[in-house]
Amino acid sequence: MWSRFLADYGIIFVLLALCAFFSVATLDEQHPTGAAAGLDLGADILSQTQPAATVFIVVRNTPEDSAFAAALTKALTAQGRSVLGTARGQPDEMLQALKQLLERESRLDIIASVNGAGVGPVLDNLREKYPVLSDTRLLIPQSYQWPNFLKASNFLNITNQIAVIAIIAIGMTMVIITGGIDLSVGSLMGLSAVITAVLVRDYMGGYEAGGPGTILASLIAIAVCGLVGFATGVLVKSFDVPPFIATLSMMLIARGLALRFSKSESIDQIPNSFKWLGAGSDLGSIPNAVVLMALMYLVAHVVMSRTVLGRYIYAVGGNAEAARLSGVPIFRVIIFVYILAGILSGLGGVIFASQYKSSNPNYGLMYELYVIAAVVVGGTSLSGGEGKIFGTLLGAFLIAVIQNGMNLTGVGSENQQIVLGLVILGAVLIDKVKKNGWGLFRNTR
Repeated sequence: MWSRFLADYGIIFVLLALCAFFSVATLDEQHPTGAAAGLDLGADILSQTQPAATVFIVVRNTPEDSAFAAALTKALTAQGRSVLGTARGQPDEMLQALKQLLERESRLDIIASVNGAGVGPVLDNLREKYPVLSDTRLLIPQSYQWPNFLKASNFLNITNQIAVIAIIAIGMTMVIITGGIDLSVGSLMGLSAVITAVLVRDYMGGYEAGGPGTILASLIAIAVCGLVGFATGVLVKSFDVPPFIATLSMMLIARGLALRFSKSESIDQIPNSFKWLGAGSDLGSIPNAVVLMALMYLVAHVVMSRTVLGRYIYAVGGNAEAARLSGVPIFRVIIFVYILAGILSGLGGVIFASQYKSSNPNYGLMYELYVIAAVVVGGTSLSGGEGKIFGTLLGAFLIAVIQNGMNLTGVGSENQQIVLGLVILGAVLIDKVKKNGWGLFRNTR
């Protein structure tokens, strides 16, 4: 059982090792911000001052600094400290605010600020002119050491970035398990985004379009991509066209249609409400696209591991002739997986358009490579018959972690492509070694 788990999900340990490496590589000094930093600094000030102490808050004019000032003010006033006011803006604005304060106040114990606000030089310039500042202390939230990679915001960024790739990879996993391949998924993303935007702009009211209109436009775009998947399945099974050629043709056709429908231009006449799917977050800080991705993986896992359809998909990829003799409806299985790949590509295009509140015929460019990479790295065999849905999800995360970690450590884009290529090559070689054993290297004559 343990050996089987390692064979199916050994990538987990590779993923954990990479996370550990990038955690060490991105260890850096962190400067707290926002409401939490305000509460922490408030606790420090309360522990260092008497109830009669006076405090002046200086922050930049940003939402995070405003939250810091509000939390700090509430914490201090609740315990009897006197907050004389809050200055917001650039150093010159802070200077003017401090001068006005000092002209009417004879005592100032603490200036509370955030790191990077530039208060130190301003305070030094004022000390000579205003003796009241001689005993005034400048306090900021205490910094600490923490990896940039392990920030909660970075993890949310990773999951949000891979949501589209991971969703499309569900369909690609099933296609590859049947022994096929689909190179059209990236182009179908672009086609779906363009069709959705064109329908919303021309028929649903553009910026004023309501929820039903945008949903209908999205469903039509997804259905069109499903029809393309149906056509691909027919070409592969009925006309015996190699999947590589059939999907390469569909890739070019779909990209050409996207360029034609959009007239090679971006379309942004889309209502703000459309951002709900791709950029909304109904569950706290977790994006809706990530929630959708998780639900779809749970359903796909059940289908592949607990249903007859899942067994049929594995059987077709393992030995199509044996599956046919056993009564497996091969034609319907092949059609199903290509339709599903098309539908999920269409859904990916809708999510992409939702995230950016626009469409572009070049959306999804090269995404077929990232999707195939996620599937292969996740342990699905290109020979067909083997693969796990959750393995694909781990593969998507592995690729996202590698790219994110290299971005954080300053690795250039050209070197990132080299690393990604080596990761894919390594996954394929490992698959071949698993199938043929190390004797593979002896067959060189």
